[in-house]
Amino acid sequence: MLKQFLLFSIAATLTAGNFPDPATDVTAAGKGKEKAVFSGGCFWGVDAVFKHVKGVTNVVSGYSGGSKSTAEYETVSTGTTGHAESVEVMFDPSQVTYGQLLKVFFAVAHDPTELNRQGPDTGTQYRSSIFYMNEDQKRVAEAYIQQLDAAHVFKRPIVTKVVQFQAFYPAEAYHQNFLERNPTYPYIVYNDLPKLEALKKQLPELCKR
Repeated sequence: MLKQFLLFSIAATLTAGNFPDPATDVTAAGKGKEKAVFSGGCFWGVDAVFKHVKGVTNVVSGYSGGSKSTAEYETVSTGTTGHAESVEVMFDPSQVTYGQLLKVFFAVAHDPTELNRQGPDTGTQYRSSIFYMNEDQKRVAEAYIQQLDAAHVFKRPIVTKVVQFQAFYPAEAYHQNFLERNPTYPYIVYNDLPKLEALKKQLPELCKR
């Protein structure tokens, strides 16, 4: 199934320039890599955004929320598998905190007020979700959503679900690094390149140099 493309302006709902930092965060303990999994619409743009965040060492596009037997693009696209198009983010917590990753996720990677859709894409496979790995991630994610809603950062309530991580299945090879390999693809130009620009302009302190 080919993705449709329509102009999707994140500027209408996101105000990342004044976006608050999480009041609750996870303190880095020791060295090593940690993992976070997010879903926020088509994984092409979310993948590209996190690849440009400091402290992120690897990002993989894939599927989370359903079973291994249905973790295949055409099947996931039916919206009946329980999967969401997701990204697995490996990061160094001594360089970027989990809360800062959440700030990027909510501020520029997607619109967390759209239910079971994102821009031109509709269906539960495009839902906004945070798949937490442990109780610390759950606590920080839930607290940040409450903080953003209480501050009325968005014009509409946040619909992002915070759910326990079960499994992540990498997507097909042609989906990986899609933006980097296809920078002139119309969907990318209209929907995803603006997210990268927003990250660089509005959250420069979190961008890789």
